[in-house]
Amino acid sequence: MLELIKQPWAWYIAGPLLALVAIALLFFGKSFGVSATLRTTCAALGAGKKTSFFHYNWKADRWNILFVIGAIVGGMIASQFLMHPTVSVSPDTVQDLQKLGIQDVSGLAPADLFGWQAVFSLKGMVVLVLGGFLIGFGARYAGGCTSGHAISGLSNLQLPSLIAVIGFFVGGLLMTHYLLPLILQL
Repeated sequence: MLELIKQPWAWYIAGPLLALVAIALLFFGKSFGVSATLRTTCAALGAGKKTSFFHYNWKADRWNILFVIGAIVGGMIASQFLMHPTVSVSPDTVQDLQKLGIQDVSGLAPADLFGWQAVFSLKGMVVLVLGGFLIGFGARYAGGCTSGHAISGLSNLQLPSLIAVIGFFVGGLLMTHYLLPLILQL
């Protein structure tokens, strides 16, 4: 049984399971997403005393905090006990990354971009801080994160979620094909 769980799941298994989660959330009147957890956490820690944005009944949304804690713990368990020993990266992707100057493509993420040496460089710090700010700002400005809009919003047939998902997709394409090569050349 453990070997079955360790294998990557096909789309026809993972997709319906994700649909069941979305249906369960709809049934309980909740929506899927992670970006709202920051607001809930800040409100729980007392930020509502300083800023009105955080002054609300956060206890109604404390399930968000449990959801994120569960995702972190689940990720740790999966990485320690359920991780498949090899990650298959398309040869075309490896070739494209090598053209950009990224040589180490072993593991889940290229060490040239996400290793400690890259993180503690000036360029790495700027990219992480600026990228983190843009993602956080964008998620709040769009009224939710990619997973919240793509899973809950689209399953509710919300037009703003469709527009947001199209925007996320276009932004990802622009980043991949234009901005990342530019950043890596600096």
